[in-house]
Amino acid sequence: MTLEKQGLGLLTEALATLEQGFASLPAVQHDSDLPAMRSVLLEVAERMQDNFPFHHPQYAGQMLKPPAEIARLAYMLATWINPNNHALDGGRASSVMEREAVANIAAMFGWQTHLGHLTSGGTFANLEGLWVAGNLHPGKKILASAQAHYTHSRICGVLKIPFQSVPVDHRARMDMAALEDLLRQGDVGTVVATLGTTAVGAVDPLPEILKLQKQYGFRIHVDTAYGGYFILADNLDAEARAAYDCIKEVDSIVVDPHKHGLQPYGCGCILFKDPAVGSWYKHDSPYTYFSSNELHLGEISLECSRAGASAVALWATQRLLPMTRSGEFAARLSQSRAAALKLFDKLQQDPRFITAAEPQLDIVVWIVKAPSASASSRLASAIFELAQQHDLHLAQANLSRSLFTNAIANADAEMEWDQDTVTCLRSCLMKPEHLAWLDKIWALLDAVTNQVLAEAA
Repeated sequence: MTLEKQGLGLLTEALATLEQGFASLPAVQHDSDLPAMRSVLLEVAERMQDNFPFHHPQYAGQMLKPPAEIARLAYMLATWINPNNHALDGGRASSVMEREAVANIAAMFGWQTHLGHLTSGGTFANLEGLWVAGNLHPGKKILASAQAHYTHSRICGVLKIPFQSVPVDHRARMDMAALEDLLRQGDVGTVVATLGTTAVGAVDPLPEILKLQKQYGFRIHVDTAYGGYFILADNLDAEARAAYDCIKEVDSIVVDPHKHGLQPYGCGCILFKDPAVGSWYKHDSPYTYFSSNELHLGEISLECSRAGASAVALWATQRLLPMTRSGEFAARLSQSRAAALKLFDKLQQDPRFITAAEPQLDIVVWIVKAPSASASSRLASAIFELAQQHDLHLAQANLSRSLFTNAIANADAEMEWDQDTVTCLRSCLMKPEHLAWLDKIWALLDAVTNQVLAEAA
């Protein structure tokens, strides 16, 4: 499968148009040692061959895929200017494009009024969200589920904010009874709801969390860095659909355009429902300033220098692929979830495997049926290694026994839990092409599994 190259001619044309904007300036001579550059660039290309084929549908492991071609071209085009979106005078056009792109993301979640900006990624976006939460509820705990991203506890450590993990149910979603037990203690300031956990793609029950908020008065921060764009998909299950439908009621949201938003790394986004939280960034500005079109993005960001090219790439992608539920962008998300459901169905019908709960997004997790957790883990690792040799790239995850207890019982199987976790095989089917390639992927998985089980017998 070849890499996308068709658009390179467009880049040359776009550069000529960009250059016209500076035609009044005196000419500057640029001396380039093209032979030397060619040598180095080809060496880079050879070095970059030492990568897994993230661009190919047979890569179904981690949350990695190439950006949209329009994003890649727009990003490259912007680097000829190399704008810095920390301040307006560092990135005049790209700062305006960032505001417009972020407003589109906010509108996708149902917000017309908001405060937000792009970041270098979801980690820094979550840091800003929790930093504001800690300032609004000083000294109070932040809670997140045991399946939430590990950065939440790490961020709280950096910010010196008390943090506690909430147990999850057998579907890897935050357990509501456990959450309410912690809320009764009266020392919780913020609850982090994860809509799309990075391990299994679980969606926390946001409607129930919102009901508890009315009773206990905490702040809700939604980490949907991975799953946020699935709000546009048309084939979510009822519980996930209900969670996304009420996301507009929360206080802050994080989403990563460099995941399902088709962007190059790094491009995260933090959104606040109430623009007044901007006072924590700049204390001497009135409320209205934080909704002004003259806003300097550096005045509402903890980061300073930020690549304006990220904003340009995101803006261009949204222009070509509008974020509407009836458009091509949304259809791609639905195809990814359809691929996950198809793989789940095949796994569920196969006596060699035991699946966890039905995927809520596009991540599928399963274990190999075996007499013990340790034996299952060894088989999973062997399948993972052999699959890679056949150019099928999966991932591994060590997950708690609690996520598979019901599934094992439903499969009329027995497994000795000689260890607390089991190594699972995991597929992240985040490319829309995965749906068309699923039969090929299954054929490879079937073959390598048969070989591993035969050798283990």
